[in-house]
Amino acid sequence: MKRVLVANRGEIAVRIIRACREEGLQAVAVYSDADRHSLHVRMADEAVRLGPAPAAESYLHIERIIEAARRSGADAVHPGYGFLAERAEFAEAVEDAGLIFIGPPAAAIRAMGEKTEARRRMVAAGVPVVPGSTAVVAAAGEALEEARRIGFPILLKAAAGGGGKGMRRVNSEGELPAAFRQASSEAAKAFGDGSLYVEKLIEGPRHVEIQVFADRYGNTVHLGERECSIQRRHQKLIEESPSPAVNSELRARMGEAAVRAAQAVGYVNAGTVEFLLDREGRFYFLEMNTRIQVEHPVTELVYGVDLVREQLRVARGDRLSIPQGLSPRGHAIECRITAEDPFQGFLPATGLIAFLSVPSGPGVRWDGGFEAGSEIGLFYDSLLAKLVVWGENRSAAIRRMARALEELVVVGVPTSQPFHLRVMRDPGFASGQYDIEYMETTGMELLRRRPADSELDLAAVAAALAEEAERVKPQPGAAGQGDRRESVWLRAARLEGVQWFG
Repeated sequence: MKRVLVANRGEIAVRIIRACREEGLQAVAVYSDADRHSLHVRMADEAVRLGPAPAAESYLHIERIIEAARRSGADAVHPGYGFLAERAEFAEAVEDAGLIFIGPPAAAIRAMGEKTEARRRMVAAGVPVVPGSTAVVAAAGEALEEARRIGFPILLKAAAGGGGKGMRRVNSEGELPAAFRQASSEAAKAFGDGSLYVEKLIEGPRHVEIQVFADRYGNTVHLGERECSIQRRHQKLIEESPSPAVNSELRARMGEAAVRAAQAVGYVNAGTVEFLLDREGRFYFLEMNTRIQVEHPVTELVYGVDLVREQLRVARGDRLSIPQGLSPRGHAIECRITAEDPFQGFLPATGLIAFLSVPSGPGVRWDGGFEAGSEIGLFYDSLLAKLVVWGENRSAAIRRMARALEELVVVGVPTSQPFHLRVMRDPGFASGQYDIEYMETTGMELLRRRPADSELDLAAVAAALAEEAERVKPQPGAAGQGDRRESVWLRAARLEGVQWFG
């Protein structure tokens, strides 16, 4: 393996390109017309255009990606996360083209991607699963029978996908027919398959996932847990490792179950087994993500490993270099910095990043895919970067994250930064006593207050206005009034709605 095509964009493409460089491999980027001038395109050894901006005509177009690999002389493909990363047909197409797929076998992707099949396999492997059906329910009446068996409230869930699509909470028998129609319709639109299954609703659980890694020689290990309970509409916002709710004994039991889950489907490469952890400390299999996770950096920081480089090594046939039995050291937290306005219901934002100053210093990591001058559109996910910190303990990590968030300056588009800063200052978060309902309770309450001056990029705005005032000031002996063209700083200031009265 000498040349890797990165079938993705943004921060994960940048992350993979860097790992390739450190492994002595060349990296090939692909891009849509919207990403022609993106950071990952410039960083790669070669870049190949896929097509127009819509993902269906670029990053989701299997044939064009395979052709790009052939044209560029790549001998391997890394899918990153999202887009085609968990599509078994993509893994098969890569292998059929004689290329190395840097991920699990297509059979493992397929087994874990079909949720009822995954549940059946987990039951057979002795992995605890949430009570519910192990086959799809064909109609609302069948779902009602299953709901009566396990008791309300229940969840109707899409059998062909996740991420909250095709999911409905049902509290009583009277709600079920309408919820079934709505969930099935949403699942069909999202995944091309409206099949549903029934699952018992676990009240107030935590979302805790286990990182697993396996090679083709039968070695499978786990690298502890990540706490992912702070979510909005089933999309994670903040992750940390270790979980405040997991001790060493529980970590060992969950890790062993995750290893059994991976082995049950013949898993190879990096994967994540997601569990629900209830208030009594019981855990239940939720699903397996058959790819590298967005939040993998927190595991890297507390376990001292490079998961993406390990992906490359295992894919080219090396034995796993990660020993079993590693213990977490210190504490890591990740905040997803998105182009969204948290004070407007996390409304996605577009525009030009006019200025960007990223935090640094001890224990601070910035995994970003954009820079000053980048144009943010609506074609793709709103994730701009991941701000990750490490501290010797959880309290130190929270303080460091707050400091890093205060240093971060993004001018031109609103971001999730002020929300994250408020969470870091929240006593409830600091206590570690939170669950997946955090956003519905504490999180939204934190956002009721409008942003204070201290949360705005006032330093950047002030610099913009000062620069503009100096630039347009008449020069001694000059007849003109200076350069009246609008600066990047002034445009940024105007985007912030600030007027100059100096």
